[in-house]
Amino acid sequence: MPGTKVSTRSQVDPFIVMDVMEQARRAELSGRDIIHMEVGQPGTPAPAAARRALAREMEAGPLGYTVALGLPELRARIARLYRDWYGLDLDPERVVVTAGSSAAFLLAFTALFDAGDRVGLGLPGYPSYRQILRALSLEAVGIETQAANRYQPVAGELPGDLAGLIVASPANPTGTMLDRAAMSALIEASQANGTAFVSDEIYHGIQYGGRAVSALEVSDDVYVINSFSKYFSMTGWRIGWMVVPEAHLRTVERLAQNMFICAPHASQIAALHAMDAEAELAANLSVYARNRQLMLDGLPEAGFDRIAPPDGAFYIYADVAHLTKDSLSFAAEILEGAGVAVTPGFDFDPGRGAGTLRFSYARATADIEAGLARLTNFMAGR
Repeated sequence: MPGTKVSTRSQVDPFIVMDVMEQARRAELSGRDIIHMEVGQPGTPAPAAARRALAREMEAGPLGYTVALGLPELRARIARLYRDWYGLDLDPERVVVTAGSSAAFLLAFTALFDAGDRVGLGLPGYPSYRQILRALSLEAVGIETQAANRYQPVAGELPGDLAGLIVASPANPTGTMLDRAAMSALIEASQANGTAFVSDEIYHGIQYGGRAVSALEVSDDVYVINSFSKYFSMTGWRIGWMVVPEAHLRTVERLAQNMFICAPHASQIAALHAMDAEAELAANLSVYARNRQLMLDGLPEAGFDRIAPPDGAFYIYADVAHLTKDSLSFAAEILEGAGVAVTPGFDFDPGRGAGTLRFSYARATADIEAGLARLTNFMAGR
């Protein structure tokens, strides 16, 4: 008897970095010491003030459902962040607290697009955009970006038939950013074509020169998605937010009520207090800055000298086409031979990813130094 069939739209590609993490875990279980340069996850815990506040709240009473859009005090504190970081007067009512940025993408894509709509995204780019779109019966339209444009989409090269466009600045996997002029040009071109604009700003706060520009500085008619995972060092807490146009709020609220009920109450409390941990967060950023310089100096010495200069986030994206025709096999070779886990580029660019690798420098500086030494030794003997 045939089994119950699965849907066509459920047949998404694996998230390869998670597969690499599992391979690294197995190697560690066998007794090997592995340096993790594969996953975009801070090595630091949630800020101490956040953990202390949650402990108090857990003792004070049950943490039940919150309203679907999130704790009012957290929404107000997020709105204040936009004043502090960008000088914007944001209505807290437009802030939607979500179970990580992943839930925000589900809500945004469901609110904005109908099945079959075409949604553009830059390649290389965060792979889950494509897979979430597919699972929602939407068509992901990859836009191949170029090194000359810092691997970001260009307004004059956008397809005209897109229902939506997703951009990320700082970007994953490259760490490159859009300046104010480039962000404005993309938003203006999108709005002229009736294309919804979604800005992934999850790496804001992690930048090394000029600050990142929010799409909200250009227009209110955009969806902005962010998270406590990266700058606030809260990946496993699964807590994020998005800012939506006022006219869309009730639509998003109804979806959130039915899809998620609410974001985790405990994580919302921790997030509220994490936002006041300026000294601890600044210390984390200084570690990333140190690690970034180590990578920029050390990777070329190891033989990885074709890299995109990262403005933000905590990644180095390297062109390794002169070293391999198969980045998946190359990453496995590096894991086995050097004890360093790195991410093959197939995740980020299905067409050109066979010739690229992503290196994360989000961990402790000692790990980065050890990883670079291992990579140098491995490549010297390859």
